[in-house]
Amino acid sequence: MKAVHTDTQELLFGLDQEASAALSQPSQFAEYVVLFVPAGKGVFHADFSTTAFNGPVLLFATPFQLLRLEAEEDLPYFRLRFHGDFYCIEHHRAEVACNGSLFNNIYQQPYIPLSKEESLGFFQLITQLEAEFKQQAPSDMVLKAYLQLLLAKSSAIRQKTQVVTQESPQPDDQMERFRVLLDQHYLTLHKPADYAELLAISPNHFTKKCTRYFGKSPSRLIQERLVLEAKKQLHLTRKSIKEIAYALRFDDEFYFSRFFKKNTGVSPQTFRQRTGISIVADLSMQ
Repeated sequence: MKAVHTDTQELLFGLDQEASAALSQPSQFAEYVVLFVPAGKGVFHADFSTTAFNGPVLLFATPFQLLRLEAEEDLPYFRLRFHGDFYCIEHHRAEVACNGSLFNNIYQQPYIPLSKEESLGFFQLITQLEAEFKQQAPSDMVLKAYLQLLLAKSSAIRQKTQVVTQESPQPDDQMERFRVLLDQHYLTLHKPADYAELLAISPNHFTKKCTRYFGKSPSRLIQERLVLEAKKQLHLTRKSIKEIAYALRFDDEFYFSRFFKKNTGVSPQTFRQRTGISIVADLSMQ
């Protein structure tokens, strides 16, 4: 079941019921993705992030992440995909608070475990979405309302539970400080040793602590932070590729394009073309 753009025929909003075998091979989508797995165990891969889960669970991915689902049994799940032209999560930040929480967060694992009651609530929402899709003329307004409710409920559960990994049962002040430093200096400091020095710890100890705490190496997080900013500027502004490359301190747009494609699998031009430019870009110019 899906809604498509009448001019380009690209997917705007879709809902499918599948089994984990459908994602057993790495796949990319131009839309935001939400997977609802009602039961069963597996491993969810999103780019370089690996998350073991035990259903019921919600899994999240941003456009053009490389996704794969591993499971001992062929687990059934529901997959929602929505394009930024259908529902802009930045424009609706105040209502759903999911940008930077459910999506576009390089520090947190992209999943939310659900209680039985929460799982039942999401199953009922998806059932209502299915019923609307089956109407002769599905209402975009109704579909958006259900999607917004689903995202808002997900964000509320995320804020309430704030998943803590088994590897890092307690907050680590140094790693939380690294998170702050990376957000401050990602444009100019590109080596793990730079941050180890700011934190006054050895590079080797820093790498071990970071990998244990975030599930990613410092080098990976530094690259992902730069890619995240590039994606934001491609989607949320009308800057040219050259202007974005300059803003991100690349020597030229060709080096920037190579870096972006190496980390996402697509060029900046393709990313912008497929994900579109958000209405936020025009609102900020008014």
